[in-house]
Amino acid sequence: MEKFISFLLSRFTLVSLALLAQIITLALMVYRFSSYFLLFDIVFTVISVLAVLYILNRKSDPAYKIAWIIPIMLFPVFGGLFYLMFGGTGLSNRMENNMHTIVDKMKECLHQHPVTLYNLNKENKIAFNQAIYIERYSSCPVYDNSATEFLPSGEEFFEHLTRELKKAEKYIFMEFFIIEEGLMWNTILGILKEKAEQGLDVRIVYDDFGCVRRLPHNYYKILEGYGIKCSVFNPYIPVLSFRMNNRNHRKIVVIDGKVAYTGGVNLADEYINVVKKFGHWRDSCIEIKGDAVWSFTVMFLSMWGYLRKNNEEYDKFRPDDYDQSSECHGYVQPFHDSPLDSEHVSETVYLNLINQAEKYIYIETPYLIIDNKMIVALTMAAKRGVDVRILTPFIPDKWYAFAVTQSNYGELMEAGVSIYQYTPGFNHGKTFVVDDEYAVVGTINMDFRSLYLHFECGVWLYNSASVWQVKESTLEALRVSSQVEMEDITNIPKYKQIKRLLLRIFAPLM
Repeated sequence: MEKFISFLLSRFTLVSLALLAQIITLALMVYRFSSYFLLFDIVFTVISVLAVLYILNRKSDPAYKIAWIIPIMLFPVFGGLFYLMFGGTGLSNRMENNMHTIVDKMKECLHQHPVTLYNLNKENKIAFNQAIYIERYSSCPVYDNSATEFLPSGEEFFEHLTRELKKAEKYIFMEFFIIEEGLMWNTILGILKEKAEQGLDVRIVYDDFGCVRRLPHNYYKILEGYGIKCSVFNPYIPVLSFRMNNRNHRKIVVIDGKVAYTGGVNLADEYINVVKKFGHWRDSCIEIKGDAVWSFTVMFLSMWGYLRKNNEEYDKFRPDDYDQSSECHGYVQPFHDSPLDSEHVSETVYLNLINQAEKYIYIETPYLIIDNKMIVALTMAAKRGVDVRILTPFIPDKWYAFAVTQSNYGELMEAGVSIYQYTPGFNHGKTFVVDDEYAVVGTINMDFRSLYLHFECGVWLYNSASVWQVKESTLEALRVSSQVEMEDITNIPKYKQIKRLLLRIFAPLM
């Protein structure tokens, strides 16, 4: 009862109820006006018709269009009005212009070395073309002088991170979707407090929605009191706005500009299996050393500059020299993806890998909530003889996301795609590995939120030892996973099939 009362009085519950009350009030107002005044009924109906025409002609994913058109047609009185309010990015021109400073700073501070591109072009034209796309649309160059190590669990990431944090001499930058008090965060916080006391520049960015149920209100003030600079992304407040959909899902750590991390792991105890929520939690990260760290430094600073509304000199954070003790081989290309433009970089990176695959494609993802073009790419790869394997969770964290994930199994399996569920528990890793040549490790789920609505980041790898590390990690996980059979799909009760179908239709709005 105490926990229930605490939940009812939490900021998350109170803000959510306030937002729900606003939606209901708006709907009732529109309904009342249209009932009493014929003119309003006509106006709102015309708005709905215009909204449908706009959606049909808009440059967006067909699944997203359908997900909006259905409710507008079912509720023509206020469906169109709701789309106008919440169907776009939800950002004012002023806010959108401010956020584009992130992209502008990336272009200003990151430059492609021509010799690296020349060498990559001589080595592999397909890899060169993929690197060119990433550099052109995310402003992030490809490097050939950086070392990487794939970390196949949250426990290994935690071990590496704490070791490197203790070595920090100048600055520590951290950006996470979720932070929660516990063994993992408290251990890291102890190191950060010590480093801040020593005079290091320690900065943290966390997403407010990701932390609203995990951290005390105004937690940033507590961190600032420790001498740790902190900024909160997109505060979860009781004001109805579609921009609440645009979350910062990135996980970035940069230490002295010499080592960086990204991947699926957040700073909470379930990620290192100290707390068991959904069985064994499987996750992964990648460690980068060398010049490629600079891309993550700029990613963090550009987001920090937007949140703090400052324009500091980035070059002062560039290290004088890099640690050359690690062996550098292959190509490394960190990249970021923003929901503010019409270019879906993460999705295109995934599609390029799928379409160019010749031997195999191994994918790990917690959610398989994908659009038609991704399904077509995966099924076509399987039909041309590519070994396509996808690892999803066995124990889900969200029942509705898992239902939509399972609704996609049948079509993929009919084409020859192999689906596995991670029997020990929940798979939260986000990795691609293709043909022993390419891999992607990052924060990007295979769902609409990651591919279209969230700020994300990842690392594209070519001909690197980490590619083999990703492959071996996935194969090891597949050995303890259960393969989904067609009988598992056909024997599902009809009511569950209908439920999954309905959820699948509205998946782009989840």
